[in-house]
Amino acid sequence: MSRDIDYGNLMHAAMRGLIKSVLQDVAENGLPGAHHFFITFDTSHPGVELADWLSDRYPGEMTVVMQHWFDNLDVGDDGFAVTLNFGDAPEPLYIPYDAIKTFVDPSVEFGLRFENAEEEEEPDEVEALMPAAINTDHAQEDEATAEKADAEIVSLDSFRK
Repeated sequence: MSRDIDYGNLMHAAMRGLIKSVLQDVAENGLPGAHHFFITFDTSHPGVELADWLSDRYPGEMTVVMQHWFDNLDVGDDGFAVTLNFGDAPEPLYIPYDAIKTFVDPSVEFGLRFENAEEEEEPDEVEALMPAAINTDHAQEDEATAEKADAEIVSLDSFRK
């Protein structure tokens, strides 16, 4: 019986662990400097908890911003809870880590994007998500991978609803 190492799921678990660590630090110490987060998540994912009016308004996915005002950030093993302000109406949310589609901190040009296996991907798109350092034996491949990674930078305009 042959088995494969599931690098895709291992990578996603590691990236979700990174998000958990970052949020835990913010819960304990607050947001440092100009750091802030754009978090896009699947509103129909099992375990997501949000007000009915928000799930009606954003039936597929929603992007929230953690920057100037957020409260009650509680980071757990499987997800996090936070209260955010929607037009002067504080609303509690619970977001499981595996519901997150993107996590971006534009203050330091850092971002993670999670792809589902069911989503159709171009073969080059998978390579573009890999760090350029993976191809350290081939300088030309490093440059090509870096160029592809640059092409995947997410515009902040895409987060505005």
